[in-house]
Amino acid sequence: MALYIIGLGLGSEKDITEKGLEAVRNCNFIYIDTYTSILPADIKKLEDFYGKKIIPATRELVEKQAEEEILKKAVENDVAFLVVGDVFSATTHVDLALRARKAGIKLHLIHNASILTAIGDTGLSLYKFGKTTSIPFENKDVEAPYDVLKENAGMHTLFLLDLRPDEGNFMSAKDAVEYLLNVEAKRKEKVFMEDTMCLACVRLGFDDGEIVYASAKQLLKQKLSKYPQCLIVPGKLHFMEEEYLKGFEVK
Repeated sequence: MALYIIGLGLGSEKDITEKGLEAVRNCNFIYIDTYTSILPADIKKLEDFYGKKIIPATRELVEKQAEEEILKKAVENDVAFLVVGDVFSATTHVDLALRARKAGIKLHLIHNASILTAIGDTGLSLYKFGKTTSIPFENKDVEAPYDVLKENAGMHTLFLLDLRPDEGNFMSAKDAVEYLLNVEAKRKEKVFMEDTMCLACVRLGFDDGEIVYASAKQLLKQKLSKYPQCLIVPGKLHFMEEEYLKGFEVK
């Protein structure tokens, strides 16, 4: 008996790998993380495609009740835990794997695409990204993301943006730009200016995904109403990256 942590990919119920789908159909209980990202399809559609009943897993369930709810079942059953993107895109999933290991439960990991690879859609080289950081909703006194951008000088910086799907609350790339400009106004270190070029990435991996390349000032004027979103501040560009980015540039 085992716990299978399975990546679903990003944009569709069909993005699951064949190996992942086979595991789901062979498991007795299937949970799905509903709090770290937007589901690629509603649960009913996922159930119809997988042919299995799916149990929504909230943050409360995974972080505080996993031993009693998920891991207890995995002692005598094959249990699947479905994750949007790749299996370890969030530290909460690493924590679940650690607890399964400590409980002596056999663990299987089945990988898939995540935002960390989908950003290749921008044409930026994945090898040239520095440290990734995230911007929380409560950021009035938070400056760490600005510091990461400063430390990544010359390299590309990916900002993951806070979201609370159960509340329908999502941070936008424009919110992230406003945050960085506010920190810049406070610090005055010329790390992020109004003319800093940025990439707003909307629903990468989905059929209706969108990428916008513009200055911070221009980006604030764009209508970006779909989610999830992330923000990228490119570093030093190779000529091929420059050429590719022109296809997303706001004129």
